[in-house]
Amino acid sequence: MAKQYDVLFRLLLIGDSGVGKTCLLCRFTDNEFHSSHISTIGVDFKMKTIEVDGVKVRIQIWDTAGQERYQTITKQYYRRAQGIFLVYDISSERSYQHIMKWVSDVDEYAPEGVQKILIGNKADEEQKRQVGREQGQQLAKEYGMDFYETSACTNLNIKESFTRLTELVLQAHRKELDGLRTRTSNELALAELEEEEGKPEGPANSSKTCWC
Repeated sequence: MAKQYDVLFRLLLIGDSGVGKTCLLCRFTDNEFHSSHISTIGVDFKMKTIEVDGVKVRIQIWDTAGQERYQTITKQYYRRAQGIFLVYDISSERSYQHIMKWVSDVDEYAPEGVQKILIGNKADEEQKRQVGREQGQQLAKEYGMDFYETSACTNLNIKESFTRLTELVLQAHRKELDGLRTRTSNELALAELEEEEGKPEGPANSSKTCWC
């Protein structure tokens, strides 16, 4: 049976309530869009496996509630995340302004070196736009993040943004992954050597081809 994945990463979706975090998650994992969603209570998650740079990555994507009353619960999940999406709604100036607060939470609770991407969601609602694309790009630049405008409704930049964050996490952990691969290869080679040494000598093995 083929190995299902090489590595597991945890990604986190954070942002104000109603910015479309659950819709982004459902569109990416199930290719589904529901215009009406009940607000997430606490934390929910979905899984998906994608291939990036020849590596099969299993991503566990945590969808957090944006309401204030759940934030004590959701902050506990920051510590275990390797990648974080900070999401605002382009039709809500308020949700954009609150990104600064979410970044502050990430700095306080997430591990050092966590990878981040800024998402301006609901890009299909152009007629309701309150936050310009340039504002999103500028904010992302200030915080040293990549930036995408997305739409779960039209599937705009959904795969691209999730793949990009996975790439960033993969790059950040490349040294650890290479070490793991080397160790695994060495263990396999050692196991083969031990198996070889354990074989009885004699006619049964005399026809074996020379490895030199």
